[in-house]
Amino acid sequence: MGVRVGTGVDAHRFGPGRPLMLGTVLVEHDEGLVGHSDGDVIAHAVCDALLAASGQPDIGVLFPGGPEWEGVTGARMLEIVVERIRGAGFAIGNAHAVAICEQPRLAPHREAMVRSMSEIAGAPVTVHATTTDGLGALGRGEGVACHAVALVEGP
Repeated sequence: MGVRVGTGVDAHRFGPGRPLMLGTVLVEHDEGLVGHSDGDVIAHAVCDALLAASGQPDIGVLFPGGPEWEGVTGARMLEIVVERIRGAGFAIGNAHAVAICEQPRLAPHREAMVRSMSEIAGAPVTVHATTTDGLGALGRGEGVACHAVALVEGP
């Protein structure tokens, strides 16, 4: 079996009237992330990293804008991606995500995110968080971004 690595990146701005979903977990916050789906940048970045590692199309191809995928959760997207990866003969080694935001603080939610995404993936998924110390749109608290890396083994 060969070992392959992939990366994924996602970012969404905050907007009113939406729940904030991060790492498949509901996080208390005044606003949620705007997107065609639930805007879960952590789950989305992990999905893209897994897809890249297995040589498959990105989540924009798998989950295009339109009524079929409107409001889809990051958890459901991750489930579908994991099914595709396993169906292609790959095993997930692990994934790691780094969320970038000034607010909300993610430390109180990190273990729930790790537990939930690891269960869905059937492999370790870890989450770290950092800030930009006030630099740029993320530093002004306008949204959340995430970078993820994943390792798979397979054909």
